[in-house]
Amino acid sequence: MNGTSMSGFMPEKDLLHTILNDLKRTSREYATGVTEAACPTVRQMFTDLTNSTLQMQGQLFNLMQQQNMYSVASPALRDEVNKRLRDHEQTIQKANQFVQQKLQAQQGYGAGYYGQGGYQPQQQQQAPYQPQQQHGSYQPQSSGTSRYSDYLS
Repeated sequence: MNGTSMSGFMPEKDLLHTILNDLKRTSREYATGVTEAACPTVRQMFTDLTNSTLQMQGQLFNLMQQQNMYSVASPALRDEVNKRLRDHEQTIQKANQFVQQKLQAQQGYGAGYYGQGGYQPQQQQQAPYQPQQQHGSYQPQSSGTSRYSDYLS
């Protein structure tokens, strides 16, 4: 594959960057679908679509990187990564505490109206979503370490 060849109307490198950006955007949209789906079958479908899109994005990224069509960002400092990780963990902890408080308050409020156990919504049984098998799926490099570990040392 040559990054300077023309594929009809635009250079191959530009076309591949466009496709890569579309795959990134699509994976974000599918992830939103996962988080907002109320139906377990739809949630599983969006999860499978997200995973297959991320696999395609990974394959294209690796191909472009091998062909020197994509340069990676500069390495992050370990301290900065650790700070962001701690901040993220604190945010998750606060969110979990908030959800638990609201659930406990809701259970206490619902007990007067719906009996001793609080409100218990009925759950419908649905057939699980069966994803189709993917051919040529992306397999990450299994060197025993993360590909990002080089940047964190």
